[in-house]
Amino acid sequence: MVLRPPVPRKIDRDEAEKIAIAGLSHIAGDPERLSRFLALSGLDLGHLRAAAGEPGFLGGVLTFLAGDERSLLDFAAASGYAPETVGAAFLTLNPPNSGEFE
Repeated sequence: MVLRPPVPRKIDRDEAEKIAIAGLSHIAGDPERLSRFLALSGLDLGHLRAAAGEPGFLGGVLTFLAGDERSLLDFAAASGYAPETVGAAFLTLNPPNSGEFE
């Protein structure tokens, strides 16, 4: 018998953005994680609020969380979202074949 991972449910953009905003709050609540996020994103704390309104920012929040298993699992546990739900939100905000390399 071959086990297959569960297929995440489809999440609409509004729900995906809500999850990403919760993710940003989670990141901001941990100084070490926030420092790493700012360093990787090239932002400073003074520009974080303005950047949050930019296209692609919330997708970047979920990219950050998804890029580190501990961060993802910590966020999932703290928020009540299953890791698969966070993954589905990631895919909604960062769709594959979005043409970035075409």
